[in-house]
Amino acid sequence: VQLQASGGGLVQPGGSLRLSCAASGILFGINRMGWYRQAPGKQRELVAVITNGRPTNYADSVKGRFTISRDNVKNMPYLQMNSLKPEDTAVYYCKVETRSGTYWGQGTPVTVSS
Repeated sequence: VQLQASGGGLVQPGGSLRLSCAASGILFGINRMGWYRQAPGKQRELVAVITNGRPTNYADSVKGRFTISRDNVKNMPYLQMNSLKPEDTAVYYCKVETRSGTYWGQGTPVTVSS
């Protein structure tokens, strides 16, 4: 199964984007799903994650601006990003963890610039 993130693009500061993650097949036994990002010259970092039976977790830098949600039919994560800032510029990756393995999506670039 392969994952593909989409929905990135160029947006002005203060704008919004909605990221989606799609799978080429069905994943069973999902424990956790989330979004990560990697800015140029920096390490990949957690943005937001949904873990079964636990509260949703957000990076401090995106709290109050980003919202992660779960498509209960497709069982894939979304990321609604509002009030975007230039420092949110990065390649965004979706990640799904199951009992049998971890799957990373190909990233989608987000550029916040005027």
